[in-house]
Amino acid sequence: MQANDAPSPFSPVTIGPLTLRNRFIKSATNEGKAKGGVVTKALARFHEQIAAGGVGLTTVAYCSPSLDGRTFVDQVTLDEASLPDLKALTDGVHRHGAAASAQITHAGCFTFLPKDVLKASRPLSASGGFNKVGVMSNRWLKKRMDRADMDAMIAEFVAAAERARRAGFDAVELHMGHGYLLSQFISKFYNSRRDDYGGAIERRVRFPSEVLGRVLDAVGKDLAVLVKFSMTDGKAGGNTIEDGVAVARAIEAEGAHMAVLSNGMNVESITAMFGSPFPKSNRARPANPIIALGMWLQALSEPKDVVFHENYLRDLALRIRRSVKMPLAYLGGVQSLDGVEQAMADGFDAVALGRILIHDADIINRFRDGSERRSGCTACNLCVTMMYSPGGTACVLTGGVDAELTRIPASAVG
Repeated sequence: MQANDAPSPFSPVTIGPLTLRNRFIKSATNEGKAKGGVVTKALARFHEQIAAGGVGLTTVAYCSPSLDGRTFVDQVTLDEASLPDLKALTDGVHRHGAAASAQITHAGCFTFLPKDVLKASRPLSASGGFNKVGVMSNRWLKKRMDRADMDAMIAEFVAAAERARRAGFDAVELHMGHGYLLSQFISKFYNSRRDDYGGAIERRVRFPSEVLGRVLDAVGKDLAVLVKFSMTDGKAGGNTIEDGVAVARAIEAEGAHMAVLSNGMNVESITAMFGSPFPKSNRARPANPIIALGMWLQALSEPKDVVFHENYLRDLALRIRRSVKMPLAYLGGVQSLDGVEQAMADGFDAVALGRILIHDADIINRFRDGSERRSGCTACNLCVTMMYSPGGTACVLTGGVDAELTRIPASAVG
């Protein structure tokens, strides 16, 4: 399947100042292993196992630039207190020859933090008014960001990226998709502004581009700076692939070292993200009944006719590939070495994998030695719901993790 002139997925690839040993990237998947916001041995071991399994780069999901930027309490904040534990995590990844990336994400109005935890009276977003996400957490209103808010947010992202460098990360990934703050500027579902940051897609992507530019200025000579974004919103009335092309061109013009091509939104179109239905029943029910209710309602609204197929985002991703020259990582349903080679033949520079590495952290090693060409992952999405379990995200087919490790800081001795 691999074209004669396509690079081997096992060959090195350069992303800005960083050279990876191969073209396999562990995509960011919310791990649920930072209980109480602590970077734990469970989280560090998860990424060390992924590194030992053969990837070039593993991505630590959802590292918030501030306490208010979290979606849930059990998420990492890139603050001073987290640095020793994050350094223990990156040291573990480096021991196995892989690189580590911190995905910097701010929730904006997509937050479920309790009122006594969120410092601001209203969560920030591109536009103010009614907060549909906040219905589940009694945060009915959101605040439209003004210029002062934007400048302060840029400073938060820059400080987080600088801390990631101090913690030993080799890359940062700015999350501009899935309904978090930066995508709330990009998406038609959230941005109703009528100033220089609203209206046409070129204006909607302006603030995220400003964040990218400042992060590049701060750390781009030392760290690879990637951007993850949704090619479409995955639902009628939202961003189309033409908008996705415009976003890709904007971040290319700003100088991003690589784009990771995702799709869909957490609330509006989660099936567009995963390529298969979200389970109505799951092995790990959230302890928070409000979140459980939200997941159930979301499952009811999802399309019933979606059938998973490998490389399900290929057609959309090819539209982006034909529109920009910057390095791109294909993401979306790769289940086999054939799927990887298809992405290489299509002209992508790397392949981002999620569920199959949760199912089997060692699959890349077996792809390389020829002992296996296909993962046993069924794309059932039950690993996603395991985020709420005591041990965090894990495959329900191949076993979980020791929940005790989610209560021990990564840097603790022993």
